Amino acid sequence: MLNPLAYIATRWTPSPRTVRRAALAALIASVVIVVTGGAVRLTGSGLGCDTWPKCTDDSLITTQEQGFHGVIEFGNRMLTYVVSAAVGWFILAARSAKPWRRSLSRLGWTQFFIVLGNAVLGGITVRTGLNPYSVAGHFLLATALIAVTTVSWQRTREGDGDPRPRVPGPVRKLSWALTSVTLLLIAVGTVVTGSGPHAGDSSKVKRMAFDWETTAHVHAIAAWVVCALAVAMWLVLRVVDAPDDTRARARDLLIVLLAQGAIGYVQFFTQLPEVLVAAHMLGSCLVWIAVLRLALSLRERPADLPEVPDRQDQDQALAAA
Repeated sequence: MLNPLAYIATRWTPSPRTVRRAALAALIASVVIVVTGGAVRLTGSGLGCDTWPKCTDDSLITTQEQGFHGVIEFGNRMLTYVVSAAVGWFILAARSAKPWRRSLSRLGWTQFFIVLGNAVLGGITVRTGLNPYSVAGHFLLATALIAVTTVSWQRTREGDGDPRPRVPGPVRKLSWALTSVTLLLIAVGTVVTGSGPHAGDSSKVKRMAFDWETTAHVHAIAAWVVCALAVAMWLVLRVVDAPDDTRARARDLLIVLLAQGAIGYVQFFTQLPEVLVAAHMLGSCLVWIAVLRLALSLRERPADLPEVPDRQDQDQALAAA
């Protein structure tokens, strides 16, 4: 007896382009909900809906009494369903494609469980009055979703064969260092947010017990390390004559880092205007995507095709027959 996904797969065969578009839609949706989540915090709407899963104790949706903040918070909650729909589309497309690639289905279901977990963590965040550690975890889970959707998008354009390196081993190790420090940069960024002035609702919301300016300086140091590693990667890729698309990924990363760094310093010296903070959050997502795309471009996965016997084997088989 077929399950619903298998049943649909018997009646629909999406093209490879459709599968790629579904993966890209999930990636875009995962970035959009991060930015809108930032808008909730920056407008002080974090408790616009003061409970979860309902918006109030008596209403599933926002009420007139909750005003603008309720609309903003409830709207961000509704975007979770948009992300879920995008992820569901990818799961369905991956399952229905011919031939079925189990690796893509696993990535799709990983996205689903991250979205589910983050929805629950979002509810915990509301019920704990925007606890900054819960808020930080909420953002880091969103970062994990972006990572998985980025990998999924890349994998739709590859086969399922064993990965083959396109650059020497030391270059790949440099890429892992770049990826690790970027993840550290994002994690420190959540501490800056958790100890900074934008609490998400009011000045009474609990903040992390760290000096904001000190954590901001640590964040800046980590950013400079990421920039140094990115420049080193760009130079090394030219020295080893890496493929053109890989060098293009390194160039794109430098451009995104330059823009993100400029926004970061301007917002620091202008007392964190909301518009620039939102742009910085978008930049964080784009930096993470650029780092991952660069790392993924350092190897290739050909189609996992059956081996074709050579001519000698064929002649022996014919003689035996």
